[in-house]
Amino acid sequence: MRLFRMAVAIDQQHHGFKPFSRSERCKLQSFGHLDYNNFLELNQTTFLAFQAENIHRSFSTPCLPITGVEDLHPPHPRIEIVRGSGAPVHALVVEVAVAMASGIQPIPLPSGLGGAYVFPNTNGNNIAVAKPVDEEPFAFNSPKALRSNNHQMLVQPDLKRSIRIGETGIRELAAYLLDHGGFSGVPPTALVKFCHATFSDSSATVKLASLQRFVGHGFDAGELGPSFFSVDSVHKIGILDIRLMNLDRHAGNMLVMKHDHNSFVNGVATTDLVPIDHGFCLPEWLEDPYFEWLHWPQASIPFSESELDYISKLDPSKDADILRSEVPSLRESSIRVLIVCTIFLKQAAVAGLCLADIAQMMTREFCGGEESLSKLENICLKVKAGINNKSVEDKDEGETSTSCGIGSISFGDMNKGEWELFLEIFDKFVIGVFKDKTCKN
Repeated sequence: MRLFRMAVAIDQQHHGFKPFSRSERCKLQSFGHLDYNNFLELNQTTFLAFQAENIHRSFSTPCLPITGVEDLHPPHPRIEIVRGSGAPVHALVVEVAVAMASGIQPIPLPSGLGGAYVFPNTNGNNIAVAKPVDEEPFAFNSPKALRSNNHQMLVQPDLKRSIRIGETGIRELAAYLLDHGGFSGVPPTALVKFCHATFSDSSATVKLASLQRFVGHGFDAGELGPSFFSVDSVHKIGILDIRLMNLDRHAGNMLVMKHDHNSFVNGVATTDLVPIDHGFCLPEWLEDPYFEWLHWPQASIPFSESELDYISKLDPSKDADILRSEVPSLRESSIRVLIVCTIFLKQAAVAGLCLADIAQMMTREFCGGEESLSKLENICLKVKAGINNKSVEDKDEGETSTSCGIGSISFGDMNKGEWELFLEIFDKFVIGVFKDKTCKN
């Protein structure tokens, strides 16, 4: 193993983090604008993981290599923050930088459909998981043979058509940014640039990837079953999934936290769940979400006072502004899905609906082998029809408003005035829907 004499520093405005200080130190470089296409070196293909657009990175970035070190084995590996901020994120990147400086290489994970790598520290403890955007399922550098023959393809074939190839990383970051106060427990996440790190595609000198804190866990939810989990833990994940319209909340991406103490007190579950893998949230149009917890008994228990207080304080407009500012490559159509789902959640909670009731209204139904739109989709379809001065009777329930696909309902085709009118009508409409539902119950 080759040892480096090094130091790591973070800007003082982030409260400082200096393991030690020497003249040969890891500089906090700043690259003002970053073009995603140049970043991924997509020359001969039109792999549109991201539209060509400029991104401003955070003010301070822990990175490698270290200046002053003899260049005997160039080039040195380096990591830089592209998107993401805050002490937990910076601490995570520093730890990965230190590990890389010590000669540690990312280790491929066998699970999943795309490329994912774990970084251990010098003690052998896993500290982070990296997912390069060009190694996602069907991306041209996917190490697991799920490649598309058509490099022009924008969406995930046979996976989630409303999520474009190469855009799951920005959604991982969005989920962390929207988990206010760590309410749902999304691990610290950033979008980072790796230079000269050893991934499966050894020819690539630059990799854009999502980086997330590794969660030490003993099991995932599928290995234990719902009876082991606390109501509070299930509700917190469910609230996040509703807001983000998570299309892929399965048992494998809810991890059971390790605890030094017994996880049960008098037979009552106290186990905490940690949600990971949010690449299939915030679709570009309304979709059929998958909520593993939908039929768990915890989902039918009413929200607690603290949960209702959290929901009441959610501000979809402020959340939208956060995403526009911090994740500018996320399309406006996805941000509008967030706004609609958050309003839907807030009004449902006020009406006294439980988590299972809300999720059921967002989920499509299958009858006789045929799929029908969810109640949320039908509500949005009716509101859009009214805005377009077209009576509900004149519009088939399955008719789409865009070319997204059969039964797809998008909000990206509205101008600002139409969108504002939609929200005004939608807000009042769902109040009536929930009032009727509670009366019938």
